[in-house]
Amino acid sequence: MLPHPWEARIQALADAREEAGLARRIREPRGIDLCSNDYLGLRLESSVAEAAAEAARRFGAGAGAARLLRGTTPLHEELESDLAAWKGTEACLLFNTGYQLNATVIPALAQAGDIIFSDALNHASLVDGCRMAKVAGAEVQIYRHLDLEDLASRLQAWRSTARASALALVVTDSIFSMDGDAANLPTLVELCERHGALLMVDEAHATGLLGPTGAGLAELQGVKGRVPLLMGTLGKSLGSFGAFMCTTVPMRNHLINTARGFIFSTALPPAAVGASLEATRLARTKRHRAERALGFASKLRKVLGQPDQPSAIVPWVLGEPERAMQAARELQARGFDARAVRPPTVPAGSARIRFTTGAHLHELELDSLIQALQDPLRELTLERRAALAGETP
Repeated sequence: MLPHPWEARIQALADAREEAGLARRIREPRGIDLCSNDYLGLRLESSVAEAAAEAARRFGAGAGAARLLRGTTPLHEELESDLAAWKGTEACLLFNTGYQLNATVIPALAQAGDIIFSDALNHASLVDGCRMAKVAGAEVQIYRHLDLEDLASRLQAWRSTARASALALVVTDSIFSMDGDAANLPTLVELCERHGALLMVDEAHATGLLGPTGAGLAELQGVKGRVPLLMGTLGKSLGSFGAFMCTTVPMRNHLINTARGFIFSTALPPAAVGASLEATRLARTKRHRAERALGFASKLRKVLGQPDQPSAIVPWVLGEPERAMQAARELQARGFDARAVRPPTVPAGSARIRFTTGAHLHELELDSLIQALQDPLRELTLERRAALAGETP
């Protein structure tokens, strides 16, 4: 029996990925965790697990329906209320994943005749949301990463030509997931307020970690309550599963009626919601966890010769995919669960190890990693720097 044409195509694509060093495979966690987003170490916290179990006992293993049918429990409403209060907004709406939220909220906002301004290094979910809005007729412009002068000039040009009813939507991560650098939210808020643009900020990697109460970068930078659309996740620092949008009451009502990812998905299971309620409480009250995670990241950046950032993400940029894969294999052989990140997740020529630090780490474990980086693996960084400078190491 002859193979189907699609089989040859899939095999050719697989072969091309292998040849380029870009093939991805699922592998079980082994060794010291240096790649998860469990920044506060809450995923295995006993009280969080017990809250999940109790929620399942009370309300069942699943929600049974979408929120607009029978999928809402008192826990869903309690969590939305808690998250809104924490983030300093009027209201909150739960979604099942961060990807689902970003990919469906953006096209629910920007329509034909509207324009979206998106940071060049935004997360793939934001990029895909912009693409979906573009299909519906919205214009999308990409401004240079963290370059708010570029954004300001684009906003000014738009304002001078746009019709009065047109919407400008500015979309950005607060902490960028691959580099761990931070947006300038006060300037972004001021720019959007001045030009009448709507600002949406993805706080996935800041929620629970940054600010006096862990409310995120907006709190840390003094603009808590001034960002109209503030997205966050329950599956990173909060150790559970799901996502949420904190916003105004009218905007929440709009998304309930227009965001297809919300309308057409079964609601979050009660266990995830119960776990998130307890995790949110711990994130607000046990701030030493965040201090520990951020302190580890700062120490690691110093070893790698990087400027400090308000995040627990530390990239070790090595260049070509095979170089990053080699470093990952070396680290894994030494007992560290560090993973290589390659294009298209990051730009070509910037394959890397993406280290993350969490409160679950021990000081001795971090010291062991630092020692590994100062041994033969350190040569990879020196070679990379020399290559960028056009020198022979």
